Amino acid sequence: MPFALLLLGLAVFAQGTSEFMLSGLVPDIARDVGVSVPAAGALTSAFAAGMVVGAPLVAGLARRWPRRGALLAFLVVFLAVHVVGALTGSFAVLLVARVVGALANAGFLAVALVAAVGMVPPDAKGRATSTLLGGVTLACVAGVPAGAVLGELWGWRAAFWAVALVSLPALVAVAWSVPGGTAEGVPPALRGELRSLHSPRLLVTLLLGTLVNGATFCTFTYLAPLVTEVTGLGSAWVPGVLALFGAGAFLGVTAAGRFADRRPVPVLVGGGLALGAGWCALALGAGHPAPALAIVCVQGALSFGVGSTLIARALYAAQGAPTLAGGFATAAFNVGAALGPWAGGAVIGAGFGYRAPVWVSAGLVALAFVVAGVAARNRERAVGQETLRA
Repeated sequence: MPFALLLLGLAVFAQGTSEFMLSGLVPDIARDVGVSVPAAGALTSAFAAGMVVGAPLVAGLARRWPRRGALLAFLVVFLAVHVVGALTGSFAVLLVARVVGALANAGFLAVALVAAVGMVPPDAKGRATSTLLGGVTLACVAGVPAGAVLGELWGWRAAFWAVALVSLPALVAVAWSVPGGTAEGVPPALRGELRSLHSPRLLVTLLLGTLVNGATFCTFTYLAPLVTEVTGLGSAWVPGVLALFGAGAFLGVTAAGRFADRRPVPVLVGGGLALGAGWCALALGAGHPAPALAIVCVQGALSFGVGSTLIARALYAAQGAPTLAGGFATAAFNVGAALGPWAGGAVIGAGFGYRAPVWVSAGLVALAFVVAGVAARNRERAVGQETLRA
């Protein structure tokens, strides 16, 4: 993989840390800025909403910008809003900073996905995607637990400063290593790109990605209470369990990158079946620490392995939308990142307990198989009709 692609992964690491780190900081933020815990929790929802809306919107606005210039602009804004967040005492300012940071993150990831596949041969999109998303998994392994530790030692503002500091070398690295200009010269007409995004194959792939990512974050969001209330481990275990999930995720995207281009169907079908079975196993075995911890690691690998492969397939399916494909893939996966926690919270709020989100995750993966099966049948029917007309 090109060295510039690894450096893009460093920036994605900083942004992934920012996206997920608030899970351990919300009570401190609420106390410090004088709002309720649910109100402070809206900072996470605001970031997810900014990612969903911002990814296609900002990708469309930046489609004619030089790649390096766009990436640098998004990184500068991302760094600046974390400095503002670390300094402000106003919840309203902090909320706006999170939304703007999410827009910058979405724009960066959308452009970075397109830039990444432009740095590699046409048949290596899966490897490029997995390398870039390795930054997100490393954020789960190291960034999020480190943010929790910093918040515990020096307050939540220290975590914001840390994200800003990690973004600085990423800024220098992008300026030094990412080629200027666009990979394809003048981009195609916006109307033509939007028309290409109506492809049934692409829409199904994005929907599958939404469901799989929703399953991932449905359980990941409530992993801490599952560990403490069901598995029976102390709260000191929570950062380690989160890091264990992240370590599995890193292994998953690394392994998927080796097979996503050459053998995507076995990865998606075999990995998807194992993923659904794994959520069922975790729901049933969550009361036993040793098997539960092992399953958490395996589920991290399967979730991100299947998820990164779906992103790669979306980029393959969107050949006619080279500048917007990354934005819509980012948006679809963040719809899942917002849908999953909402669904998990709903079943917990209904009194079904902390195992319930894991069963919801299993159900979302099962639904993904139903969608894939219906799409395959419709494809076969359309091919048969075309054959009869001929």
